[in-house]
Amino acid sequence: MSAASDLAPEFAIDPKQLAAERLTQAEYVEIVNRLGRKPNPAELGMFGVMWSEHCCYKNSRPLLKQFPTTGERILVGPGENAGVVDLGEGLRLAFKIESHNHPSAVEPFQGAATGVGGILRDIFTMGARPIALLNSLRFGDLADPKTQRLVHGVVSGISHYGNCTGIPTVGGEIYFDPVYSGNPLVNVMALGLMETTEIVKSGAGGIGNPVIYVGSTTGRDGMGGASFASAELSEESQADRPAVQVGDPFLEKSLIEACLEAFQTGAIVAAQDMGAAGLTCSTAEMAAKGGVGIDLDLDLIPARESGMIPYEYLLSESQERMLFVAQAGREQEIIDIFQRWELHAVVAGRVIAEPIVRIRHQGEIAAEIPALALAENTPIYHRESLSEPPEYVQKAQAWSVSSLPTASETGIELASGFLSWSEVLLKLLASPTVASKAWVYRQYDQQVQNNTVTGPGGADAAVIRLRPVTGEKLANPYVGVAATVDCNPRYVYLDPYQGAIAAVAEAARNLSCVGAEPLAVTDNLNFGSPEQPLGYWQLSEACRGLSQACRVLNTPVTGGNVSLYNETLDADGKPQAIYPTPVVGMVGRVTDVRKTVGQGWAKSGDLIYLLGEPLTPKTTTEAISLGGSEYLATIHDQVTGKPPYLDLELEQQVQKICREGIAQAWIRTAHDLSEGGIGVALAESCISGNFGATITLPWALSDRISRWDELLFGEGGSRILVAVDPSQKEAWEEYLKTQGNPPIQEIGIVTETAAELQILTADNQALIKVRIEELWDRWANGLGTYLSS
Repeated sequence: MSAASDLAPEFAIDPKQLAAERLTQAEYVEIVNRLGRKPNPAELGMFGVMWSEHCCYKNSRPLLKQFPTTGERILVGPGENAGVVDLGEGLRLAFKIESHNHPSAVEPFQGAATGVGGILRDIFTMGARPIALLNSLRFGDLADPKTQRLVHGVVSGISHYGNCTGIPTVGGEIYFDPVYSGNPLVNVMALGLMETTEIVKSGAGGIGNPVIYVGSTTGRDGMGGASFASAELSEESQADRPAVQVGDPFLEKSLIEACLEAFQTGAIVAAQDMGAAGLTCSTAEMAAKGGVGIDLDLDLIPARESGMIPYEYLLSESQERMLFVAQAGREQEIIDIFQRWELHAVVAGRVIAEPIVRIRHQGEIAAEIPALALAENTPIYHRESLSEPPEYVQKAQAWSVSSLPTASETGIELASGFLSWSEVLLKLLASPTVASKAWVYRQYDQQVQNNTVTGPGGADAAVIRLRPVTGEKLANPYVGVAATVDCNPRYVYLDPYQGAIAAVAEAARNLSCVGAEPLAVTDNLNFGSPEQPLGYWQLSEACRGLSQACRVLNTPVTGGNVSLYNETLDADGKPQAIYPTPVVGMVGRVTDVRKTVGQGWAKSGDLIYLLGEPLTPKTTTEAISLGGSEYLATIHDQVTGKPPYLDLELEQQVQKICREGIAQAWIRTAHDLSEGGIGVALAESCISGNFGATITLPWALSDRISRWDELLFGEGGSRILVAVDPSQKEAWEEYLKTQGNPPIQEIGIVTETAAELQILTADNQALIKVRIEELWDRWANGLGTYLSS
């Protein structure tokens, strides 16, 4: 990167013009040096979007290089529109996650809807038919009417686009915290099953091959969306509403079918979705990846508005558009397919040998830039980081449970009055983050395509039956895929390294809880500004944790998305960042969908075990902690303390045992312990199965676990509740012996339908005793209290 310096007068530029494109003076000097001249407005706009964080990852790329990206089942890793893994049986799965945070903040319905449309195009661009959607959402305080409006808009946008395209939304997660009030997070993950023999790549090839524009028309909507996504939000962000795209899901459905039909002809050399940065990104990336150039004529681009100038064509992010490179001589074959689907398809350019992007308009050259300068040799920044954890982390590390009010066997005395442990459990179940998300997922079509085995609310991960799209029979007709999205942002805020490890581990654990073998990861890194030492420290530490966990758990990263500058400006103009939120999307292979299990108790009399030792210290830290817990935030209004330490070796062992128990049909229920600890997990299994449970905690209080709330609501990884068929107890426990007698304990029994949850001490004293109807009522109405009106 060239240093900023005084330029010759003929190269001078108005600083306001640079600010509009979100380019720095040093970046402008570099552009001038690369071009050997002053860029025209269209070229400057092209550099502005392609050198944005959203497109080139200029602050995060050095950190992403540490991720493991290869493995036995990895067919396509980072660098393409989506990752692809081998599921066996000749089945190949494409999957990816993307964000649409800033657009959803200013226009929640269209922002969320076009986020769905964009991630679907990433999937079918590879030659895969989309089969499922998941989402990971973060909102502010649900009591705030602004948050309620955002939730309504985002959920409506997701359901509208997914339902209209016929793609089931099968899972997801939602958190609520005031830190997201000004900057919600909308991350969408999609899965698709490959239809084409060859995976469709994006690198252009074949000098002289035609470049074909297909899909919808180009308008002025979505102008500068990539740059808009790479800056903090402010009161002026409403003026950026034109940067939010407008989608048409019915047109996208036609585009899916037309593209997959075109790919089947074998005439398509390369394909690229026109998402962020539109025509600029698609032409530059296709040319750069293929080591060639593209000559494109804007006069041939179907436009929906008159009088558009090159800048507008090139930066428009109008939706439902694609760019193909086809084999010369087969243009009409492709055009005919799209015309049958009533979509535009025109030859708008050619592949050229000179590695440049040349744009023509009204008989003149409107832009001419080396492709690598736009898409590969982009600025890279190694930002200043903190030399030690920030003050808020150091204070959190020094926090102790002894600062909380005294807790007894019956409950806890708060300033607002005494709460029994049963009342604490009910308050946790009613908190928006823990409460039922049925208000949300009932708006999504979960069963369209008729392959959803386990959808939202039924288990810790979604399960989808896989049917070959080409009609051939499978040797194993019951093979499936499981998918989940996970991240506890409080953990990452309090310890980015350990918090990121916990996110990967929880995703893998959720897959194991339905019996799936975890395979691979796609991540969405939602952070504040990397230009602040704190923001960069959080990002770099989280990337380090993600890398470590993915290596140990053997779940390579196939791609994903980086969304930085997620912050708003306060009344004093100071940036207020969200919690660092590295969302982990993970997929797993299911050998037999008939043998998967849910989180609800399945049968009265089943024996309840806790996999994973809840009271074992690891090195100098603790495996179970109230630090960063839902209990601490909801009951005591505090976000502090050390998040639980996670032992990845124990995590592997616990997950392996759970999967084997499910495969052998010993285990009939499995549910991981996450927010709210063992108390909430037991309640959720009772609610989901409509059975009661009697639990005897076989642990006494000790010097290390000195409080009943820590025992009941402390959180920590590597813990799974399972219910075992009593007729299989001997086989189950014999198997455990072969695993070296891991930390697993029998703690109770499933009782009759609609009974009660009883949690007893080792000496048979009741800590919690609540009827299932009361648990269900608090849990089921937690969101509806705010959103149903």
